[in-house]
Amino acid sequence: MRYDLIDLTLFVAVADAGSLSRGARQCHLATSSASHRITRLEASVGATLLERRPHGMALTPAGEVMREGARQAIARLEQMHADLLPYASGVRAQVSIRANTTATNIFLPDDLADYLRQHPLVRVTLKEAASPDIVRAVASGEAQIGVIGGEVSTGALHVQPYRQDRLVLVVPPGDALASRAHLRFAEVVDAPFVTLHTGTGVHTFIMGKAAELGRHLDVRIQVHSFEAVLGMVAAGVGYGLVLQSALTRMPRPRQVVSLGLEDDWAPRALRLCVRDPSRLSRHGRALLDLLASRGRCATQGSDQPTSR
Repeated sequence: MRYDLIDLTLFVAVADAGSLSRGARQCHLATSSASHRITRLEASVGATLLERRPHGMALTPAGEVMREGARQAIARLEQMHADLLPYASGVRAQVSIRANTTATNIFLPDDLADYLRQHPLVRVTLKEAASPDIVRAVASGEAQIGVIGGEVSTGALHVQPYRQDRLVLVVPPGDALASRAHLRFAEVVDAPFVTLHTGTGVHTFIMGKAAELGRHLDVRIQVHSFEAVLGMVAAGVGYGLVLQSALTRMPRPRQVVSLGLEDDWAPRALRLCVRDPSRLSRHGRALLDLLASRGRCATQGSDQPTSR
């Protein structure tokens, strides 16, 4: 079947307004022309989409399906148009990345900024996702490059190191633990915590480690960023488990005290994954190489004391 974009847009406007005349005005059409278009659309579908009532129009069950489908189709077309606009302005290529919370918020901003300065006519699309979803996106071709954390299985994907990090415990100044340099997670697992939101890799990992100890972590509040975790901890809301890089790279609203974790799972490695480096576009390979090189440089210069 062939659908006219104007007809779909008009139909959604009429359905939302509950009025043929108001919907027609929104689409800058005469009411008679709008009525003809709706009638033609119904004939094409083979079902009644709108019930004509004394005080307006109401959707039929078929109309509900049509409105939802029309909205999705219009949104997809608008997104396609937005994606194509940069090419009209001189963009020559696009590289797509999926990355976990840590990479998106801490490491990638600087690395991608440097890449785009070197390749000003390349567009990078970055979406944040959990590591298992990133692996699936790269394996299916939805993303060219993935940045994952933890021990998620990567199947046949090509994987190489990106960054090294580690989880540390942060407590408010003056807390009974503030004088400690190191401890084990089991010593604080029953304390109230501030965490990232459910679904983030760090949250899932921490909850899993508490479960391994036979505990359910007492999450007092969930927030969207490591910076917010630090702010809540500084205010005395609870303890937090954050990545060391969050302390050294992100502004803190108030001072917190960090303690090293002696658990063998505290070190956290970020990895790059692609289907096949040799099949990446020239610009995709350039980005992969830049990210890998930044990881090597960071590893060589990582012998620094823990932030307190």
